[in-house]
Amino acid sequence: MASRFVSWPSVAGVVFLGIGLFVVRRNLLLARGWDKLLALGCVFVAAPLAVFGAEHLSAAHALMQLVPAWMPVRLFWAYFVGVALLAAAVSLTLRKQLRLSATLLAIMFFLFVVLIHLPNLAQHLRDRIYWAVALRDLAFAGGASALAGTQKQDWLIHRPERLITIGKMCIGLPLIFFGIEHFLHPEFAPGVPLEKLTPAWVPFPLAWAYLSGAILFASGLAIILNEYARKAATSVGMLMTLLTLFLYLPILVMTTDAAQIMVGVNYVADTLLFGGAVLLLAEALPRERSAKSEPVASRSAS
Repeated sequence: MASRFVSWPSVAGVVFLGIGLFVVRRNLLLARGWDKLLALGCVFVAAPLAVFGAEHLSAAHALMQLVPAWMPVRLFWAYFVGVALLAAAVSLTLRKQLRLSATLLAIMFFLFVVLIHLPNLAQHLRDRIYWAVALRDLAFAGGASALAGTQKQDWLIHRPERLITIGKMCIGLPLIFFGIEHFLHPEFAPGVPLEKLTPAWVPFPLAWAYLSGAILFASGLAIILNEYARKAATSVGMLMTLLTLFLYLPILVMTTDAAQIMVGVNYVADTLLFGGAVLLLAEALPRERSAKSEPVASRSAS
């Protein structure tokens, strides 16, 4: 049973990652510089959604405990969320019906925050983990909201740029909080500051924690103030991608305890999903004006 809980989410994540990379291969070839990373935003969101969707379907009886007690038929909602996550993963991977899937995905994560995390947070106001989890899911909602804001069909919303503004707030504020957390608790693994300690094999762990904290805090502030927001969001996306590849993936590979393997899979998917959500915001934001273009404009005007 334990192997089934691990194998299905892992296979789903790898399959969706592979298909997603194949779908965006042309965009990757045409993109230049950091725009190549932005082209991967949907892929980095879809693959973790597939992991969590498969996890909901294979471990529904365990995950139903997270459903609020007042909701009827709790097992149904565990399965329903799993199907919804997989449907969103398919949409983002194939780039089909993005306006619908992104809007519904944002609503679902907002509901997670309101119905699950805020009630838990109200009972554990001094526990930083409850704050981190609530703000993490808020950032996921922000990334989906920003993606929906780039789909400008009239029936979605009269002024879709409002969805991008919501995305900025929902991502900028968690980044500031996470940045501060890295300075207050540098012993924990960088990225989304949860319960995992930085492994002993990581060189200069405090330096990486403080560097990650500085990037997250400065980027969150830049996004909120709308100063170099696109570059700031792209920087966070790069940071999360590197942490996924060179910290959380090695942690997963080196895990020998069967009970902890699924935890490692969740950390990999969680960090990649956070990076993908921020990349979706970056892609939705306007490009900063190049400093090189200003003298040209002034000379042509003269």
